[in-house]
Amino acid sequence: MKNIDLAGVRTFLLGLQTRITTAVAVMDGKPFIADHWQKEPGEPLQGNGITQILEQGEVFERAGCGFSHVRGPKLPPSATQHRPELAGAPFEAMGVSLVFHPRNPYVPTVHMNVRMLSATPAGGGEPVCWFGGGMDLTPYYGFDEDAVHFHQTCKDALAAFGADKYPRFKLWCDEYFYLKHRNEQRGVGGVFFDDFQERGAERSFAMMQSVADSFLEAYMPIVQRRQAMPYGEREREFQLYRRGRYVEFNLVWDRGTHFGLQSGGRTESILMSMPPLASWSYQRPVEAGSQEERLYREFLVRRDWV
Repeated sequence: MKNIDLAGVRTFLLGLQTRITTAVAVMDGKPFIADHWQKEPGEPLQGNGITQILEQGEVFERAGCGFSHVRGPKLPPSATQHRPELAGAPFEAMGVSLVFHPRNPYVPTVHMNVRMLSATPAGGGEPVCWFGGGMDLTPYYGFDEDAVHFHQTCKDALAAFGADKYPRFKLWCDEYFYLKHRNEQRGVGGVFFDDFQERGAERSFAMMQSVADSFLEAYMPIVQRRQAMPYGEREREFQLYRRGRYVEFNLVWDRGTHFGLQSGGRTESILMSMPPLASWSYQRPVEAGSQEERLYREFLVRRDWV
């Protein structure tokens, strides 16, 4: 496999972070705070990154978008479950990851992550490079037009790379963002792919770029439609309760969180996806026929949206 231009990947990812945070700051009216970090000598990982955070804005209660570029002597188990031949190999990884938690319960939470990982086999030889990423939508109150728009944008972003990619990555997303201990989908899904190199380095990178570049088109129109909808204490309490499910997934099941913590990554940046507030109830029944009940019945299930 032809080696990828790592400098070009880094340049794209840094530009992606800037484009997204600039657009969100304009919408919210509050700027992101940029935290530039560098791993210290002697730590398990070496590298640097930029964590950008917007908190207590008008639209977003918390919006985090981080870039990281790290190198390590040994791939952690979370990165080699599909590539056992690379267990323990030295690696280099870079990516952009974001989670936006809106203030208004009618605006869905969104997650997007794109990344590249390169590893050198323990016995020597050429580095092996692969890509991963995707985005998914987690509503608290469901709207069909929002889910359809989000999925259609994802499908359009993948169209040039084969008709099989959207249905394949949509299913992958449904299977990945699933709370097994709750028997419940995290949200309405989107697309997700990992360990991807089947189109060659340059074409696989291009596919990752296309997905990343479609994020603002997929999410911002939904925010614009919902951000001014009136809500009360009931909707706010349900939003905080459902955020608890988001926390559960990220800490229990998410491979990205596990990779970051297992490899000695920067804890503050890894956990920026956590909402500022969340709640749990031992039991919380929903009223039959309510909007809350409709979320469970029609949106937290696997559906073909487009």
